[in-house]
This record gives sequence, C-alpha cells and structure tokens, in this order.
Amino acid sequence: MKSYDLIRFGERIEVRDRPDPVPAGTEVLLRVRRCGVCHSDLHLRAGYFDLGEDGQFKVADRGMELPMAMGHEVLGEVISAGPDAPEAPIGRTMLVNPWIGCGTCRACRADRENDCAKMNPIGILRDGGYASHVIVPHPRFLVDVEGLDLSEVTPYACSGVTVFNALKKALPVHGDETLAIMGAGGLGLNAVALAKAMGAPRIVSVDIDNAKLAVARQMGADGVVNSASSENALKDLQTLAEGRLLAVVDTVGHPDTARLAITALAKTGRYVVVGLFGGTLKIPLPWLPQKALTIQGSFVGSAQDLRELIDLVRGGKVKPLPTEERPLAEVNQALDDLEAGRVTGRVVLTND
Repeated sequence: MKSYDLIRFGERIEVRDRPDPVPAGTEVLLRVRRCGVCHSDLHLRAGYFDLGEDGQFKVADRGMELPMAMGHEVLGEVISAGPDAPEAPIGRTMLVNPWIGCGTCRACRADRENDCAKMNPIGILRDGGYASHVIVPHPRFLVDVEGLDLSEVTPYACSGVTVFNALKKALPVHGDETLAIMGAGGLGLNAVALAKAMGAPRIVSVDIDNAKLAVARQMGADGVVNSASSENALKDLQTLAEGRLLAVVDTVGHPDTARLAITALAKTGRYVVVGLFGGTLKIPLPWLPQKALTIQGSFVGSAQDLRELIDLVRGGKVKPLPTEERPLAEVNQALDDLEAGRVTGRVVLTND
C-alpha cells in the first residue's frame, strides 16, 4: 500500500510503500477513495497545540507515534474484514466515523465515544486516510452514504459532525434571537449551512476575510462582520443581532474570537467553542453570574451524531460545503495552502 506518512514533527509528509494491512478480529479494511484535509492536521504535523500561558500540549505525550498516516475524514470501499467482523458491507463505499473510544467507559457505553477520555481516533493516534488503505476497528464505525456526492460528504466525518454536535448544544435560538458563527473556514461554513437546516432564525458569520464571508452569505448567513476591518466589531455584531445574541459557536478558538463572542452575548447567552487555534481565555469573572452565561467546549461528535447528520443531509436541506478535489499525492501542498489561508471550504484528497 501507499502511505503518506508524517515521519518527524514539523517536517513534510513522505510517501512510503508499506505492506498491505490484514484485518483481524472485528476489523475491516477499506480502500481509501477520499480523505478531507482538516485544520487540526496542521497542529498534528507541528506536533503540538498552543495552550497560551500554559505552554504547549505535545501530541506525542497523548500517544501519537511516528511514523504514521494522518487524515481523519475518511471515505472508502470496504474490501475485506476480520473473521469476527459482524455483517461487514464488503464492496460498499462507506464514510468512516474516526472518533474511536475505549469501548468500556461510561461515555462509550452511552454511545458518546467522542467524550471518551481514552480515545484512539483514526488519523490521530492510529493510521488514517492519507494512504491507499485504512483499517477500521469495527463495522459499527461505518456510515452509509450511498447516493450522496463522495467529495461533498467526506468532510462531514469531522468538519460536519463537529459543528453539528456544537449546534445541538448552542440551539435553540428563537425568532427574535441570533446565533453567531465565529470563523468562515471549513467548520464555520458547515456550521452556517447546518444551523440554517436546523432552524436557526438568524445567523451572523464573523471572520477576517471578506471572500470567505461572501461564501458564508451564500451558505445562508443573514449578516456578516469582518472583525479585522470593522472599526467596532462588537457594535456591528450586537447591531446585527439587535441586542439578542443568545448563542455563539466559535470554530476558531482564538482569544480574540472568544473575547468578542462573550462580550457580545446577551444575558443567558451560550458560548460553545470547538476551534483549536489556541491561546488563553481571559474574561472578567463577574460577567459569568451577572450575565448568567454558559461557556462550553464541544469535541467532534459520536457515530450516532454522524448518522443523524447524514440523515439531515439526505433530506436536502443542507447546502454542501465548497470542496476542492486534489490527488492524494498533493497532500503536502494542500496542508501548506490551508496553513496560508488559501483554502475556502475543504480540500478533499482523491484516490480513485
């Protein structure tokens, strides 16, 4: 098999020939057909996440061992299965839920593998989709996407399910209330489209790039704020929300987006952060009780969330995320373009 592996943190991915994997036990083997390029892969390639005043979180300390193939938005054809794999859909192309839990903790038993403290996700702690083949530990992590566009559906495994789970925490907002989405990258654009499909009455997109904000309008945003060029982004956001900003989903996770969001929220507002840009959150503590605010983190989503999301997509109410197909061999350039801000929506690597 061909594998595009990260050999050393902070360096470029290298292509290697590896023995074809053989599924054992309940495992299934997929021939990768699509793999999305996620912003988290930039942190993984660098080897750390920025914890602001608390330094860095080294991914090696969490268990990421090199060399390995990254890539956690994976779609592929099931070509073989281990002897204990129940009803493996051999020959079918399936979307992979990459958020693999330990299987025994309370969260896993409640089908919330994404909340497992000992997650072993595909493309992060085990080999992923930047390769011609990938092992998935059980058929229950495969999601039927028959009839859907393969490149459009692939990013739902992370970009989509991450904001879908976050929106379930942030919503509902009522007819006179507003939801803001911080960031108009892959997550942010998906969040706008999904929020519209989930019934949010008014959505404002906030970013620093006018071109991406224009796409956010196309995806369903009712208003936009360029927080970099605005003379008073806080006033602009509160004006667009008519003083009723009740929920924010932050797909960036930067001190500036956090400060703007929390300052703009109306009383009883909810701030849900999924972005991993990094830094330190600083706010006046009295705001929390005085404004009765909720600040909550949300991490990716469960297999059940992903299935619910795909059902919503099948209903035809979700505008597809802009996607650009590139061959798997261009993974380094795709990561470089993403880091430089040259990607709108998602790059999806192909291996047909």
